Amino acid sequence: MQKTYHGSCHCGAVRFEAEIDLAEGTGKCNCSICTKRRNWGALLKPEAFRLLSGAEVLSDYSFGTGQGSHRFCSKCGCAPFSQGDVPEIGGAFVSVQLGALDDATDEELAAAPVRYSDGRNNAWWNSPAVTSYL
Repeated sequence: MQKTYHGSCHCGAVRFEAEIDLAEGTGKCNCSICTKRRNWGALLKPEAFRLLSGAEVLSDYSFGTGQGSHRFCSKCGCAPFSQGDVPEIGGAFVSVQLGALDDATDEELAAAPVRYSDGRNNAWWNSPAVTSYL
């Protein structure tokens, strides 16, 4: 069931709300940045995401193919969401980091299915051979 969740960075300067159905699945990726950040996200269409505050403190990091814009708070360094456009996974997206959700319960997060993506090989639509470390 889709629910409106509220989220933020660590210092609270960046705040957002997002329409997420956790039962539809979440994702972990083995690309270099997701591995280092231990990202666990939910992919949304851009219209399901609303930045409420903090646009002025957001910084951006992009690398590799440039298909993703990794947004982070310039005050506390937290990266509550990223944005991008990858045609192979449905086009334009926002990936909300589940750890940034302020009102998701432990039970909701524990019940959310996880899909694994092989971003290391730019094949996000495939699962990597090893996922236990993600």
